[in-house]
Amino acid sequence: MSIVIGIDIGGSTTKIVGFRELDGRREMIPPQFITATDPVTATYGAFGKFTDENGINIESIDKIYMTGVGASFIKRNLYGIECIRVPEFNCIGSGGLYLSGLEHTLVVSMGTGTALVNAERAGKMEYLGGTGVGGGTLVGLSKLLIGAESVDHIAELAEGGSLANIDLRIADMMASDAISELSREMTASNFGNVSELAEKGDVSLGIMNLVFETVAMVAVFAARGCGVEKIILTGNLTRIPYCKEKFDEINGMGYGVEFIIPEHSQYSTVIGCALGGSLNK
Repeated sequence: MSIVIGIDIGGSTTKIVGFRELDGRREMIPPQFITATDPVTATYGAFGKFTDENGINIESIDKIYMTGVGASFIKRNLYGIECIRVPEFNCIGSGGLYLSGLEHTLVVSMGTGTALVNAERAGKMEYLGGTGVGGGTLVGLSKLLIGAESVDHIAELAEGGSLANIDLRIADMMASDAISELSREMTASNFGNVSELAEKGDVSLGIMNLVFETVAMVAVFAARGCGVEKIILTGNLTRIPYCKEKFDEINGMGYGVEFIIPEHSQYSTVIGCALGGSLNK
């Protein structure tokens, strides 16, 4: 039995996952993460925790794939095991394909910022660009406006919030009996209707709405250019309950695409890393 491990070394979070070969098929060893700012400490800590909790012997590990901003700090092999650096955008694409089972899709990675990858199972992974709007925007604006900087705290505050006190909707600009091709609940302007009565929960929800709607529209335009109808959402922001709620709402607005959040979506990039950035490896 041979095992391949992938490690995604981020700025504050390091993720790890493995695949073992059993009877000619791949079996994923459930992913884990640890929080540490030093990339070397994070790498060895994640590796030790993962192998110990899954009863993995060093001798059974064939190779280790690495990606992420911290991978450049790992200068040598781990415990004598070959370490191979994989381009992060390849990992984003292959992870999205693996989790979705699709042959061709647009993979959106929502981290500190947002990256878009045109991913084809039989072709190359094409980085299309992205937007600086992402998790960093959510945390930064929340810290500035409401003094909250934990994603979990921000999401908790938003549960009691109302967008009616923050955003300008199509319905706010039209008579109740007017006919329009646009959904009346569609946002006309994020933070375009801020009420003096707005509370922290309203502002928190408004910031999340701004981030997800911005990512959604960038992805819609990119998907049309790629000729795909299914968009796979990945990254840490997908674990926020409002993320699924919002993108389900957007799915019903007639843009001609479908946003999908697969299982293990927050670990998609490290899963793609463990696959060596290609489903053919």
